[in-house]
Amino acid sequence: MAYLTDIEIAQACKMKPITEIAASAGIDMEYVEQYGKYKAKIDLSLLKDKSRKEGKLVLVTAITPTPAGEGKTTTTIGLADGLHRIGKNVTVALREPSLGPVFGIKGGAAGGGYAQVVPMEDINLHFTGDFHAIGAANNLLCAMLDNHIHQGNSLGIDPRKITWKRCVDMNDRQLRFIVNGLGGKVNGVPREDGYDITVASEIMAVLCLASDITDLKKRLASIIVGYTYDDKPVTCADLKAQGAMAALLKDALKPNLVQTLEGTPAFVHGGPFANIAHGCNSVIATKMALKMGDYTVTEAGFGADLGAEKFLDIKCRMAGLTPSAVVIVATVRALKMHGGLAKNALATEDLVALEKGIPNLLRHVSNIKNVYKLPCVVAVNRFPTDTDAEIDFIISKCRELGVNTKLSTVWAEGGKGGEELAREVVRLCEEEKGDFTFSYSDSESIEGKINSIVTKIYGGKGVSILPQAQKQIETLTALGFGSCPVCMAKTQYSFSDDPTKLGAPEDFVVTVRNVKISAGAGFIVALTGEIMTMPGLPKSPAAERIDVDEDGIITGLF
Repeated sequence: MAYLTDIEIAQACKMKPITEIAASAGIDMEYVEQYGKYKAKIDLSLLKDKSRKEGKLVLVTAITPTPAGEGKTTTTIGLADGLHRIGKNVTVALREPSLGPVFGIKGGAAGGGYAQVVPMEDINLHFTGDFHAIGAANNLLCAMLDNHIHQGNSLGIDPRKITWKRCVDMNDRQLRFIVNGLGGKVNGVPREDGYDITVASEIMAVLCLASDITDLKKRLASIIVGYTYDDKPVTCADLKAQGAMAALLKDALKPNLVQTLEGTPAFVHGGPFANIAHGCNSVIATKMALKMGDYTVTEAGFGADLGAEKFLDIKCRMAGLTPSAVVIVATVRALKMHGGLAKNALATEDLVALEKGIPNLLRHVSNIKNVYKLPCVVAVNRFPTDTDAEIDFIISKCRELGVNTKLSTVWAEGGKGGEELAREVVRLCEEEKGDFTFSYSDSESIEGKINSIVTKIYGGKGVSILPQAQKQIETLTALGFGSCPVCMAKTQYSFSDDPTKLGAPEDFVVTVRNVKISAGAGFIVALTGEIMTMPGLPKSPAAERIDVDEDGIITGLF
């Protein structure tokens, strides 16, 4: 049976004008800034409207990702459409895709099958220009920093201690380490430098955590770009760059409104990676979505050990958010991969591999239920090759933890395939009362917070902090950053910092090799394993298969 591709399904959708979507969400036209027929920015002044109370927040997360796929964003969108179909006033809040993965190996991030947000091509490519604005603001700060040094360096910045990197929204390993300022005196001061992918820029985190333009400028001003010859931090404010940067970000700070294939209002805004940043859409978009819906469905990147942990310990802590329910997405196929089965053998029933792999799901479920103390449900994203025996096995194992399992077929059926899950989410929101708790307290030391995450959430036995990282922790503590939450930069493929350790490994130690401050974002970043802030393209990148015809119709996006 031939299936339509994601882009074919999206292009066949008859979209409603964005003004109609805004009206269905209760957004007055005075707040709507149209970007063509099907996209709009929503003015921040809408958040000051006190006439509407915030609805209930539902977080969608997942098991540890595998090449078999889990379908977290697809489930998020399908759940929102399912809630809409059973008569609920619902909005969805998602991250914007990065061009790096779109042209690399992962593909787009607008959902899949019959659970997508549209216009899919726009969202996956330039959209409303937010990422370009973030990159421009980031690189303006770089230009002003290097210009300051070139023009006499009155701040005494040590070129060997610059921590601020340039960025580009593309997977380009060639730019990880560069030397610039070459070519003589008029071309700057020679120094080692490098690029991050735009989604790893602290500007992305700042934009996603800012509450308004005033808070944005305050956070930008706080960014530390490097250190002086006598080890004093140098900030964006010292370079007088925050005003111009905020001017570049003025429109990017406004959330984007689009729609699902079934016409559910969708706020798509911001997009930091969850393995190297905090992995959540913007606080502003989430709060706007909550104001416009009785239920808001959102998602956080990668598995629950990354995206959900950072959503709960960083975003909720900073923004004062409390989820009413959590959905943990799993597939039989991915759990069998965690059990050691090869990708080409996943279509065959294998309860032995499933039993070996299911501890991965159960650890994530236990974390949400027992560490964070939130009501949750497991959504099994069902594939045609999944057998009843495999599904029943998952249901029985989750039941032992006191958690229900619901099947999801939103990829094939859209909102109809998410109705059963939607009803369980409503039940959790209305009948189950959580006692939301963070995995660590503000008062714990930086080392203590890292250790709490590793032992409570990852299931490891402890942390090895290398001497350089320990020295960095001591410096940051002395500078007054000890109370900040911690953003772990870790592989997405394992609970541990070793991507080859699948399932639910035990007795492992996570090695922290570098610790830095994102003072504007307000968190400490702990880099573990071999994590990189600039990905590379695979041997056969998706870009080789993307094209556009003479009528402007794009093909190959997925």
